Amino acid sequence: MKITERTKISELLQTDERAAQVLASVGLSCVGCLTGGEETLAEAAAEHGMDPVLLVRKLNLYLNETIE
Repeated sequence: MKITERTKISELLQTDERAAQVLASVGLSCVGCLTGGEETLAEAAAEHGMDPVLLVRKLNLYLNETIE
């Protein structure tokens, strides 16, 4: 899955639950947030004063790593 700034958090978590670890590691506890699931990554990043490009890059790098 290619993650973009427009990816909704709910879609991301349904596709790969490991994303919750990445989100939590950067201070986004979107799993427990009432509105978090329907927000895009860009919206969540903006609310928390983060750079959405860096957040998306981190998610793509982590989730697309090949596990050997």
